Amino acid sequence: MFERPRSGERAILVHIKLNSLSHQADLGEFVELATSAGAVCVDQLTGKRDLPHPAYFIGKGKLEELKNQIEADEIELVIFNHTLSPSQERNLEAALQCRVLDRAGLILDIFAQRARTFEGKLQVELAQLKHLSTRLIRGWTHLERQKGGIGLRGPGETQLETDRRLLGERIKQLNKQLDKVSQQRDLSRRARKRADVPVIALVGYTNAGKSTLFNHLTNAQVYAEDQLFATLDTTMRQDILEDKTKVIFADTVGFIQQLPHDLIAAFRATLEETCQATVLLHVVDASDPERLERIEQVNEVLEQIGADEVPQIMVYNKIDRMEEIPRTEQQGQGEDVRTKIWLSAKTGEGIPLLQQAVQTFLHPEKVHCCLRLSVSEQSLRSRLFTETIILKEDYADNGDSLLELSMHIRQFAQLAAGAF
Repeated sequence: MFERPRSGERAILVHIKLNSLSHQADLGEFVELATSAGAVCVDQLTGKRDLPHPAYFIGKGKLEELKNQIEADEIELVIFNHTLSPSQERNLEAALQCRVLDRAGLILDIFAQRARTFEGKLQVELAQLKHLSTRLIRGWTHLERQKGGIGLRGPGETQLETDRRLLGERIKQLNKQLDKVSQQRDLSRRARKRADVPVIALVGYTNAGKSTLFNHLTNAQVYAEDQLFATLDTTMRQDILEDKTKVIFADTVGFIQQLPHDLIAAFRATLEETCQATVLLHVVDASDPERLERIEQVNEVLEQIGADEVPQIMVYNKIDRMEEIPRTEQQGQGEDVRTKIWLSAKTGEGIPLLQQAVQTFLHPEKVHCCLRLSVSEQSLRSRLFTETIILKEDYADNGDSLLELSMHIRQFAQLAAGAF
């Protein structure tokens, strides 16, 4: 064994197409991930195999080729676009004398860089520790030795056992802290439920434009960039729709194929907002040629976290990058008004159609009407204002109030019966 090499920025990317897998990770997305983590992608190594090699994942021929490229280009880091077992990582590092990182470790590193809130940092640390717990013995020879010195000799625990125990204690501590966060979120959700405030969560593949759309809908200033995992921490903002309905929009972390299970488990408190939402706005990059596969991958993650039963409104974003848009879908005619919206969060085109679709979903049985109230009926006018169902108010020449209303059919029936 050897002392594990320090990480560097000069990296070579390894992407092997496995014939045994139906879903293959995308090479272009892999390059974006590595770049987002701060790696300088010097070279790429690609190939094909039926099955991964049990010891090195790649074959011995590719291993020699990789060694030569590392020496020639002074590579400091090798990143695999696959999930490696702890033994495969250990064997590769021993053979290459260079640090090796798999796809899960790469995503965890990006999350560690982007976490801003206290909760987000706790979640990322928990995921990292769970990932590390199976890899402790990978590169340090001292871990297998017993502690020496006066008073420490004997059959005591090895350094590896000590580190595992300390790691387990820290994981328990983080779980307790995140349980408190989950309880706080649960209290907030109960308060919103009592107030009957619907929650609209934006979900989708990473870099689909969720944060840009969120900013447009709520006039917020959430960080939005054209990069993978720009958003990690869930942000919630209250807004009032045109029909005076109070809603809460929630911007959530983007999904990606082969998302590490430790990450999903660590972000359970955040992802609960998605599970408890009234409706999901499933944001899709309409200009992505693989958008159908991206939709399927997001739905798979939603199923993993138990949010597959929450109703969805499909939002096809970034139409400003498309040359042609299907006319019926762009205009949202018929059933498409409620289920499929084409828009551009960058330019604002199609945003009113989305707002209309949300209103239609939340209040499918709303009545739009006009009402004339005399001066003696001001108490009813005050009640209508309290319920925030008045869209517009004018006055007649004799002082009567001319009100434009939008209300649930149940409220309209009460109003008509004089029981409102």
